[in-house]
Amino acid sequence: MRVFVLCTGRCGSVTFIEACQHIDNYTAGHETRFREYGPARFDYPDGHIEADNRLSWFLGGLGRAFGADPLYVHLRRDPEQVARSFVGRWNKGRANIMGAFGQAVIPGPFPRPEEQRLDVARFYVDTVRTNIEAFLATVPNTMTVDLEHAPEQFPEFWRRIGAEGDLDAALGEFEHRHNAAPAAG
Repeated sequence: MRVFVLCTGRCGSVTFIEACQHIDNYTAGHETRFREYGPARFDYPDGHIEADNRLSWFLGGLGRAFGADPLYVHLRRDPEQVARSFVGRWNKGRANIMGAFGQAVIPGPFPRPEEQRLDVARFYVDTVRTNIEAFLATVPNTMTVDLEHAPEQFPEFWRRIGAEGDLDAALGEFEHRHNAAPAAG
């Protein structure tokens, strides 16, 4: 079995994978194939849990490669917090999704004026969540985990994949902020 954690980004995907590191019978990774394209982009091994916000842009290819067999997890966080976190990282690095979305997908002035960034980030979050929800409606093996309720929901995820390992240590990861970023005002 493979598990794909689909998300907007800035919603706890690093924390989710840190929790999955306590599973003995699966490998787990965060954005492990993000530089790949074509068939190599989907070359995930069996028995692997992958979280990568970029997968939301490749849902057709993901579905074609794996169909209904994987468990698809929609990892969510309060949309306003996600949007504000993205604004706080607007121009960080060359592979920044908000820079790409806010300039190339939604063309506008360059650089995007600060007063527009939060609305653009909100639109991004809504767009990605809607795309994920539409994809999940087409496959049978899905679940949703809300970051704010992950300690209560993660044991169900653990059970559904037949995980073996240290569940208590996994749950402890949700007490820490991994890959935290400052949120915009």
